[in-house]
Amino acid sequence: MADRPDSISLPITLRYEHRLIFTRDVFAPENDVLAEVLTPREPGESVRAMVFWDAGLDTPFPGMEARIEAWFATHENRVCLAAPPIAIPGGESVKNDFHQLEHVWSAINSACMCRHSYVIAIGGGAVLDMVGFAAATAHRGIPLVRLPTTSLSQGDGGVGVKNGVNYFGKKNWLGSFGVPHAVVNDVTFLHGLPLRDRRAGLIEAVKVALIRDARFFEFIAARVDALARFECEPFEAVIRESARQHIEHIATAGDPFERGSARPLDFGHWAAHKLEQMSAFQFSHGEAVAIGMALDLIYARRSGLLPEPIAERILGILQRLGFTLFAPVLDARGADGRRIVVSGLDEFREHMGGRLTIPMVRAPGNRVEVHAMDATIVEAALGELKARYG
Repeated sequence: MADRPDSISLPITLRYEHRLIFTRDVFAPENDVLAEVLTPREPGESVRAMVFWDAGLDTPFPGMEARIEAWFATHENRVCLAAPPIAIPGGESVKNDFHQLEHVWSAINSACMCRHSYVIAIGGGAVLDMVGFAAATAHRGIPLVRLPTTSLSQGDGGVGVKNGVNYFGKKNWLGSFGVPHAVVNDVTFLHGLPLRDRRAGLIEAVKVALIRDARFFEFIAARVDALARFECEPFEAVIRESARQHIEHIATAGDPFERGSARPLDFGHWAAHKLEQMSAFQFSHGEAVAIGMALDLIYARRSGLLPEPIAERILGILQRLGFTLFAPVLDARGADGRRIVVSGLDEFREHMGGRLTIPMVRAPGNRVEVHAMDATIVEAALGELKARYG
């Protein structure tokens, strides 16, 4: 914009560092990863931190709270625990309960946390989302350190730059963008998960491979049966590469805060987000994405975007990984006779603004964006999905 006597226009440039650190047993007394992350913001300052952790971790990892406290006691010369660790209910319901958000705000306020303090969030994607939003809005932003504990959050959501809670019955209607101070992926957490939660992260790995990297897709395809058995080495390798792919896209693709209309990392997500709502979140995000991807793969094949042999191969891999590819709730229709799930297209566009932009694939690693979905083909794809997998 040219200078005018009645206006001033100056650029503001900010530099962010998006850090992802891999470790094992982060709360072992001898592990210094967190101590190296929780550094003073200014010389001579003491470091204060609060910890909010997913209460569900106490089942696979008994004594979690005591281990956190013991780690801080061992490192008290470098960082002070401002309050006892606070357990937060896990799962999507925590994002639907505004009282949980207020609880976190209240704890931050009571501990007199400030912008030179740190909030540490430990848990699955829902806990990271809710605590991250609380931290982002307290004092206009307290630095956040994320410790994702599920395969889904370690490979995708937990390494991103978004926080949010559900409102008005819509997923992540309240939220913020903010680059976390650091993300620490402790792979030890992966092996304590129930099988359902271990599997969930694999779908986002397949997704990011399909839209970004054919070689990564072939890596997954060559190990699909070992992955279905959650064998340690390939499972960790796939989650780690999924995380790298996601963080690389966020940092280098030019739109980390989603100011445009495109959502390339959200292949299969327009239907998935609506399916989660329609099922009252009985389907996890990963399970819903698997169904949403299957629907979009069939749509892409029917619309001529995706050759049938490639579509069938990908669908077969999703099945071999153990994913269910249909949900009866997809049959639900509104008073107007329209399938309720199709309104997910409107919500998908509304969430971003601009024109509808849906990522599709022509082949692994070959993404294309479409700006309209043919209602007749969507209906046919849903019918086929039911006939094949219902």
